[in-house]
Amino acid sequence: MQKIIITQSDKKILTKHAEKEEPNESCAILFGKDNFVSEIFLTQNIEESPINFTISNKQLIEAYTIAEEKKIEVIGIFHSHPNSEAYPSDTDKKFMHSNPVVWIIYSGINKDFKAYVLESDIVEIPIEEE
Repeated sequence: MQKIIITQSDKKILTKHAEKEEPNESCAILFGKDNFVSEIFLTQNIEESPINFTISNKQLIEAYTIAEEKKIEVIGIFHSHPNSEAYPSDTDKKFMHSNPVVWIIYSGINKDFKAYVLESDIVEIPIEEE
């Protein structure tokens, strides 16, 4: 995957979610097809931590059930870094191995979004707005 496409309104939803969850990281699952985010499933960070996030198994199962019912795919994972740049932490990199989808990170410091995929190394990919 060389890019991810997300609407301005979906970015606003994710920004509001991130701001609402501060000082902790926020998280969400991104649904869609062909690199286009068509739906967002806002999730709870059960760690309630400003430096880590975990989505409960219950919400993960719910998300995959929705995706199956709607015949869409889980194409990405979103989370925020309330106090740092939008770059994968060591913990993020570890979990990117087991979740090989696009990871979109929002920085609470400079209010920007960046997207990454794990190939042989972490690769930043462009985010396009629809």
